[in-house]
Amino acid sequence: MSLNNILFPMISLGGLGIVFGSLLGYASKKFAVEVDPRVPVIRDILPGANCGGCGYAGCDACAKAMVEGEAAPNACPVGGSETAKKIGEVLGLKVDASVRKAAFVKCNGTCSNAKNKYEYTGIADCRDAALLSGGGYKGCSYGCLGLGSCVKVCEFGALSIVNGVAVIDENKCTSCGKCVKTCPKGLIEIVPVDNKVRVMCNSKDKGKDVKDNCAVGCIGCRMCERACQFGAIIFENNLAKIDYEKCTQCNACALKCPTKAIKGLLVNKESIEVVS
Repeated sequence: MSLNNILFPMISLGGLGIVFGSLLGYASKKFAVEVDPRVPVIRDILPGANCGGCGYAGCDACAKAMVEGEAAPNACPVGGSETAKKIGEVLGLKVDASVRKAAFVKCNGTCSNAKNKYEYTGIADCRDAALLSGGGYKGCSYGCLGLGSCVKVCEFGALSIVNGVAVIDENKCTSCGKCVKTCPKGLIEIVPVDNKVRVMCNSKDKGKDVKDNCAVGCIGCRMCERACQFGAIIFENNLAKIDYEKCTQCNACALKCPTKAIKGLLVNKESIEVVS
């Protein structure tokens, strides 16, 4: 084999490589999409959870939306107020301290409080069990099934099943909202962490039906509504709800509730304890 047979292909391939490389380099500059230099800076500030709690497809999309003014500096629920403050400095915006929030399970229908219609031995997934007749095996068709679908989607270990009901560790919860979207009963909502007055029920049944299935359900008696002097209790579909903009945590509703469906803070001179 002659030397020309080796050199010619090498030179040809090398030449083609140089030509194509030059063309690609030219194209990358000619058709480059300019990125605002603040986007990668904000992306580095964000926690990188990519949980979607901000409403965007990950932290990259959220950072871009913040720079373009489509999302607020405090749009990331995981980062909290410190992250929002740093992002505000990059954007030249003043960010007010946001109220910390966490997920809350509106059910106290534990194994000892609630009745079951039958024994369930199917797939350990709330979404599958909820498709059964009557919305699942629980006597209350609105109650927590306790099979842990919400636990599986939480990336922060903030959820666990205790005595048949999902319980949230507010110290770990980032209010990303994944559990809210996953729960087939619509049992989980995002609430202010500092406000400890909570309605521990999701049932929209009438009082008698509630009492037949759960010892601690809201029976729609409206005693809490009458006890509240601030108009913070409202009723929808036989169920008490709290307007956190008006609630002062006076605890009148929690103390008045005959079934203890409302959890609150009992304030004494010497201590503050949770009423459940």
